[in-house]
Amino acid sequence: MGAVRPGDTLVVWRLDRLGRSLKHLIDTITQLQERGIGFRSITESIDTTTSGGKLIFHVFGALAEFERDIIRERTRAGLAAARARGKKGERPSALPPKKIAQLQTLAADPETAIADILDTLKISRATYYRYIKTPPAREQPGTSKGQDDVVA
Repeated sequence: MGAVRPGDTLVVWRLDRLGRSLKHLIDTITQLQERGIGFRSITESIDTTTSGGKLIFHVFGALAEFERDIIRERTRAGLAAARARGKKGERPSALPPKKIAQLQTLAADPETAIADILDTLKISRATYYRYIKTPPAREQPGTSKGQDDVVA
């Protein structure tokens, strides 16, 4: 929008690409007209440089807003129906309860390396940490247990 100059024509694919509400569309088109900038919508064949184009713009803008409202209402009704059937609408768990229990048992043993747990259960490191709230202290590769750090 900042790149268009007086005498230019702003071209969009569809009206809904320019604004999300009829009010926003009308405000944007009004601002463009005040700056001496034309507007064309390819899909709706609207050209606001003509009076007929202005009329069609307002009609299609109202229809586009109506369509979005209908979609929003259908989505809300679908979600409410799913909740009534006991669906939560959440992403399903990556691990079944049996595998979660196995993961927690393996993670509780400080002698078991995380890499071994990942290979055994065939899960990613992110999945591991998602199901382990407080990761146990593990030995880092290249360090040895039992050596005390000398503090001077």
